[in-house]
Amino acid sequence: MSDLTKKTADATEPDRTEAAEAPAAVDPRLLVREQGLAGYLSEFRRRVRGGELGSLPVVVGLIVIAVVFQLKNSAFLSADSLANIGVYTSGLGIMAVGIVFVLLLGEIDLSVGSVAGVGAAVWAVLSVTHGVSDWLAVLLAVAAGAAIGTLHGFFFAKVGVPAFVVTLAGFLGWSGLQIWLMGKEGSINTPSGSVVENLTGYYFEDKAAAYGLALVAVLAYAGSLLWEARRRRAAALPSRPASEIALRTGVVAVLAFAVAYVLNEPAGARGLPLALVLFLAVLVLADFVVRRTSYGRQIFAVGGNAEAARRAGINVNRVRVTVFAVSGLLAAFGGLFIASLSGGATKNLGAGNTLMNVIAAAVIGGTSLFGGRGKIWSALLGMLVIQSIQQGLNLLGMASEIQYMITGAVLLAAVVIDSLSRRTQKTAGRT
Repeated sequence: MSDLTKKTADATEPDRTEAAEAPAAVDPRLLVREQGLAGYLSEFRRRVRGGELGSLPVVVGLIVIAVVFQLKNSAFLSADSLANIGVYTSGLGIMAVGIVFVLLLGEIDLSVGSVAGVGAAVWAVLSVTHGVSDWLAVLLAVAAGAAIGTLHGFFFAKVGVPAFVVTLAGFLGWSGLQIWLMGKEGSINTPSGSVVENLTGYYFEDKAAAYGLALVAVLAYAGSLLWEARRRRAAALPSRPASEIALRTGVVAVLAFAVAYVLNEPAGARGLPLALVLFLAVLVLADFVVRRTSYGRQIFAVGGNAEAARRAGINVNRVRVTVFAVSGLLAAFGGLFIASLSGGATKNLGAGNTLMNVIAAAVIGGTSLFGGRGKIWSALLGMLVIQSIQQGLNLLGMASEIQYMITGAVLLAAVVIDSLSRRTQKTAGRT
């Protein structure tokens, strides 16, 4: 060995020794939950610094909205006010769930308002005009929405037409179909005691209903946390500490039973609205599909990078078609709620600011416009923000144009926060 080689070997030997003795780098995210509640708090701070805000902005916003309007008008948090928020949130909220599915793909569906109108028109014509069984008419109306969504997905996924163009054409075309179905009269009133009328008009007056639903929600939430923790421990992965599970469950319990108390106990309280129960059922089912099934993981994969998902063996076209089918189905279902609230199906049902409110709810709730990031519960949070603002301004006697301006400002703020969050994550090397 030459002198130069020996010197080089001698110079590099300490570096190799130090490298061998140095402990292997460990991602702190894998250890944080083993540190208990303190570790959870440090993980929360790390996420916020890294731009992973999640639902934090909208939760803070809801608290601010509640405090401001309650100080301005003490009736804001009354039983009647909360019941109205729950009922008026349900129909548009169900439609917003479908929009969340589409946004997770990084696409948009501009047809949901007109599809809601077609769904209501199909039900009204079949049930009221032609005497078809009420339940069958409801099922056919929802099926019509799913078929329309499937058609949109086919043109987008198979033919290659941009989703924006396909659904914009659908917005115009299905509006025309809605007007044609309604005929010359232009409106069909909801029969008294019908299924559609009960969607928003029925309340569970028995106090056990509201408290029972609150208890079921708390137990289901705690059970899901414990099941996930046990599953992670079985896989030798860090899991949530018992203290964090207890804290999360306690917060949910306080909120759930507080709402149940307000809906039940004060004088004049009507009880638990059926519309809110149905909305929560849709949320839970959709959340399970998105977070707990392989289909849900495929949606996130396609929304994050369609080409990578295709190379991984995912049938991208099937995912796209079915997602638009889900959006159409939920749009038609939500249209029945709107018909219930307005007293019947009309030629302009689903028009106006329906589309904007539905999309705004999904975005304000935390679903990204850029695809691959969001939660089903964004629909609930976003609709609560929008409806709380509208309810508060109505109590204060504000004009509708003020409501539009404030809602628009909130939507812009949500998109700005999302953009800044993505930029912060990119800077931190997390995208």
